[in-house]
Amino acid sequence: MTTSDPRIVLLRHGETEWSRTGRHTGRTDVPLTAEGEAQARLAGDRVAALGLRDPLVLASTRQRALRTAELAGLAAEVWDALVEWDYGTYEGLTTPQIRVEVPRWTVWTHPCPGGETFDEAALRADTVLAVALSRLDDRDVVLVGHGHFSRVLLARWAGLPVSAGARFGMSAGAVSVLGFEHDVQQVVSHNLT
Repeated sequence: MTTSDPRIVLLRHGETEWSRTGRHTGRTDVPLTAEGEAQARLAGDRVAALGLRDPLVLASTRQRALRTAELAGLAAEVWDALVEWDYGTYEGLTTPQIRVEVPRWTVWTHPCPGGETFDEAALRADTVLAVALSRLDDRDVVLVGHGHFSRVLLARWAGLPVSAGARFGMSAGAVSVLGFEHDVQQVVSHNLT
């Protein structure tokens, strides 16, 4: 790949207290921890090393994503389509807490009552990717967001269903690069920390 090949970069926000403890954090707006701020600065170095073409940077409306973009040295436009999966009544709960009532529950296999459905997450991801694709003729795109929704973006980019997001980890402060090989969409690199 050359630096002129079009790329979409996914950047997950740095650690928060809720992400550190495994609490599902969709709508709740929690700040980065000191470690999360350090992760964001390091992510900025990784993104800078990519040599992006006049990148368009879009970030979730949540402070953890906006602060990550800021600390990474990225001037971001805010876009609510990049917010995290809406966990509904599971907001703030950990997977073990949810599994007390719904054994074997995961966001990839079971619904989130009162939250976003698989179809809604797929539609939102497809919209985000279509907008990003429309900008790739003259510039690269950086999407600063969240763990589960970034994994949905990865799955949809690869032509897979939302549930395939279970196959992609996305660590706090991680960078993934989406691109092409012979005009076929591919995951170029993933979960770089």
